[in-house]
Amino acid sequence: MILITGANGFVGNALLSRLNANSIHVLGRKLPYDFLADRFYKQEINHFEDYSRALSNGVETVIHLAARVHVMDDKVTNPLEEYRNTNVYGTMNLARQAVKAGVKRLIFLSSIKVNGESTEREMPFCSFSDYCPEDYYGVSKAEAEQELFKLAKETGLEVVVIRPTLVYGPGVKANFASLLDLVYKGIPLPFSCIDKNERSLVSVDNLVDLIVTCIEHPNAVNQIFCVTDDKDVSTSNLVYKLCLALGKKAWQIPVPIWCFKLIGKILNKTNVVERLTNSLQVDITHTKQTLGWVPPQTLEDGLKKTAEAFIHSKISRGN
Repeated sequence: MILITGANGFVGNALLSRLNANSIHVLGRKLPYDFLADRFYKQEINHFEDYSRALSNGVETVIHLAARVHVMDDKVTNPLEEYRNTNVYGTMNLARQAVKAGVKRLIFLSSIKVNGESTEREMPFCSFSDYCPEDYYGVSKAEAEQELFKLAKETGLEVVVIRPTLVYGPGVKANFASLLDLVYKGIPLPFSCIDKNERSLVSVDNLVDLIVTCIEHPNAVNQIFCVTDDKDVSTSNLVYKLCLALGKKAWQIPVPIWCFKLIGKILNKTNVVERLTNSLQVDITHTKQTLGWVPPQTLEDGLKKTAEAFIHSKISRGN
């Protein structure tokens, strides 16, 4: 039996579909429309919630996907503490109750943001990179990782940490969806000069495949696994690949990078510009060698599947 938190999220839905196809019995926080109601429990993730009902059904593995993610223009008084409430205290509350219930393994979906926001060219992050988070979300995920490994040492709970890069796939939201929409509409984009950076991405299918691999793999115990598509891409090249996937002509305007940086400084959007122009490369050698795993889906196939789902969604909505 597997308990999944965040079952209705982007990654959670993809994972449930995969496990359901494999006839693996699962429990989740929320009820997707195509699963049996008595298999799921709706609960919050915080430091005082009682998970005994969900954990009392012979659960052997917990896959913890639920998290407080990035909140634009966050107005809370203490945003770091809000992230900690869910991502650290909530995670540890769940983990301790899992130990008490006899759960064998906990798979924790972390983030490459625990290592930082950018890398120097040919100096990628890896499973052994130092913690160096630059925002509250990254700080909370880093703290949760460290607390989980302490608990593992004290109790024997098998902890597996997975650090994805930017996750994309059918149904993706936020900035990636906005980029898809701009390309789909044929709007010229000013990214032609951003062709020297390298970004690691991961399709949701590849991420899910790694999670499933870690459910029972003996070598996964108390390990950190970075996950990508194992092929890096510049911002300009990503737009070009999306154009191909969407069947659109690539319209890119050569705007110098210094212009982006100047505009970002004026508009107080330096962090946005840095994500567009900087590199963020991740080496998954440890993941591949330890688990004998390789991403089953190429970057190009992942983008194609994402584009097809995006077009289908547009057509179904009459757009």
